[in-house]
Amino acid sequence: MTTQPNIAAVAFLIADPARVAMLSALLDGRARPAGELAYSAGVTAQTASSHLGKLLAGGLLAVETEGRHRYYRLAGPHVALVLETLASIGPAESVRRKPLTRDAQKLRFARCCYDHLAGRVGIAVTHGLLEKGFLIAAERKRFELTAAGAEWFDRMGMSTASIKPTRYGLARQCLDWTERQHHLAGPLGVHLTNLLFAEGCIRRSPSSRAVDVTPKGWKVLREHLGIHEQALL
Repeated sequence: MTTQPNIAAVAFLIADPARVAMLSALLDGRARPAGELAYSAGVTAQTASSHLGKLLAGGLLAVETEGRHRYYRLAGPHVALVLETLASIGPAESVRRKPLTRDAQKLRFARCCYDHLAGRVGIAVTHGLLEKGFLIAAERKRFELTAAGAEWFDRMGMSTASIKPTRYGLARQCLDWTERQHHLAGPLGVHLTNLLFAEGCIRRSPSSRAVDVTPKGWKVLREHLGIHEQALL
């Protein structure tokens, strides 16, 4: 007896307008919370929860828990490929998203996530560390520090040998709630953020968790990690 892929079941899941709106909102590769996906689909939170459960059970979505929050993303590039192929057949439709306030834009650009750097700048720093080979993404939402990375952090003024790991390790992947990508957390992320503050590369906002990158900070990020301000605006 041979098995056949259950194309009809997958087609049934994608055929619902609300579910396809949620899937389309995730095509950029970011993970998003249920509330944002409900808004994109124009449905209530309860209805969105039902749809998300079906998409999870059908293997189209994966879910990630960060603290009290649950973030949904496409189950893999194979799902994105199917959606993009189907989207090429008919006319494109815009995805509904809430406009950001000025304060929200500042938080999205750069902020402190508890005790480490987050937002677009935090994501860019993490990507820069990965691209330079200073960090390697590992299992269980961790980053591994390479020998080259330890040498770079030490040159920057951090003694990595003296940093005590937690039970989650020295460097952890934290899902950024605005960018829906992972930034650097854990003891290594905390020490790096503290160093950037101490060196005058970033400064705190007096009224929120937003941080500003100083001219010195942009110079340091550009020279060491290839990060340019204009690329993040």
